[in-house]
Amino acid sequence: MAALFGLAVGDLTASFTNPASSPLLVVGTALINAAPTPAKTFAIKWFGTADKPLLVGAVLLGTLAIAALAGALSRRRPELAMGLIIAIAFVVGMVASAQPTFGQFGFVPAIVTGVVTATGLLVFRQFAIPKPTPAESAGTSDSRRVLLTSAGLLTAAGLTAGIARHTRRGADVVRPVALPKPERSLKPLPRGLGTPGVTPLRTADGEFYRVDTRLRVPAINPEDWSLTIDGDVGRRVRFTYKQLLKMPLIERDITLVCVSNPVGGPYAGGARWLGVRLTDLLDKAGPGSGHADQILSTDVGGMTISTPLAAATDGRDSMIAVGMNGQPLPQDHGFPARLIVPGLYGFIGATKWITRMTLTTYDKHDAYWTERGWATKAPIKIASRIDTPSDGEELDRGEIIVGGIAWAHTDGGVAGVQVRVDDGKWRDATLGPSGGADYWRQWFIRWPAKRGKHTVAARALGTDGTVQPAKLAEPFPDGASGFDAITVSVV
Repeated sequence: MAALFGLAVGDLTASFTNPASSPLLVVGTALINAAPTPAKTFAIKWFGTADKPLLVGAVLLGTLAIAALAGALSRRRPELAMGLIIAIAFVVGMVASAQPTFGQFGFVPAIVTGVVTATGLLVFRQFAIPKPTPAESAGTSDSRRVLLTSAGLLTAAGLTAGIARHTRRGADVVRPVALPKPERSLKPLPRGLGTPGVTPLRTADGEFYRVDTRLRVPAINPEDWSLTIDGDVGRRVRFTYKQLLKMPLIERDITLVCVSNPVGGPYAGGARWLGVRLTDLLDKAGPGSGHADQILSTDVGGMTISTPLAAATDGRDSMIAVGMNGQPLPQDHGFPARLIVPGLYGFIGATKWITRMTLTTYDKHDAYWTERGWATKAPIKIASRIDTPSDGEELDRGEIIVGGIAWAHTDGGVAGVQVRVDDGKWRDATLGPSGGADYWRQWFIRWPAKRGKHTVAARALGTDGTVQPAKLAEPFPDGASGFDAITVSVV
């Protein structure tokens, strides 16, 4: 009970310093940073976007388990229980202090949590478990006092948590921004196939995948934000958000894919992006010594991502994006600005909440994922995904529509998709309208299904002659590969 109240007060305190310094989030972030790559891959594969709330929930349960131990210990050795509580709070505070983005008061929420928890435990002992009088037998307690004290602490914890949430909600409100028009507006995307079960040609903002290490999405005031370019450049330059919006803007339809996406997985999305050409910004900084081979980008929380400089500046439409699907970037997807390099997996080419780009070398600096063994060069692999029917579905015999999405970041994009049933021949599917070389394509095929259990597989073909490889590969270290295949029963 005391720990719940202490955590609520610590969370409220963090709302006035830095919401990410809430003790539960500090511990959760530390676990994310310490987790080995197989653990991260396992969490994304099995839990998807639910991995973060599950992690926070696990941290809460672990905290309450330790609190229960301290509570039991306090019955005979209260000084040891208090020492345990304060020691844990001190350690969490030190972890928070090690994060430069938390500021000089980043440790305060953890210390407040420890002090309030220890005080709450003392109050509980004082009012709920009084020392027995000579007329009472040893070890007895007043049940009514226990219930009242428990109810009081729970009520106080609930009210405090509600106030903290309300306070954060106000801080999370980002002022609306009016985006200027691009130099040349694109025509509207085609309507798409409209085939039931097939992914829409454009992914809505709220349905776009989100995979990152953030337990709490940054709420950034665009008036306080800036982008700095330094390192191996002619001169260090800095751009405010207003300056960025005054520069020439480009509009492009680009599909993003997460390197953690398994074969047939959901972590891919297509959207229309608005932003400033990356080369226009780099030109402002001017050429340096010419030795740099990577762009080390940093977000507002200190997260680093390494992008091959040659790939980012080879003529593709790399940009610092400020808009998504006609609106400012959503907070979940990098507001106020993010890096987008078409054809590269997000972990090396799509830094969200970006605030710095440092031109340097791979020999001098390792980014977050590089330190964990992921590849430094990871072009998005050609792939096709079956959206309908679902794996394991039972179908009626007759004509069945098999359809999905395919992407290939080659010159010209996807040239075709082929489907195979069991060990039969590959058949050409019908492609949906094109959204450009950097955009995915819808596809479908009519299958005259007969009774029995069948395996249906799909593969994509690139305009450069590339054929999606059959060999299965896990996402680590440079992206999954292999045919997406489903098994269905036809009755």
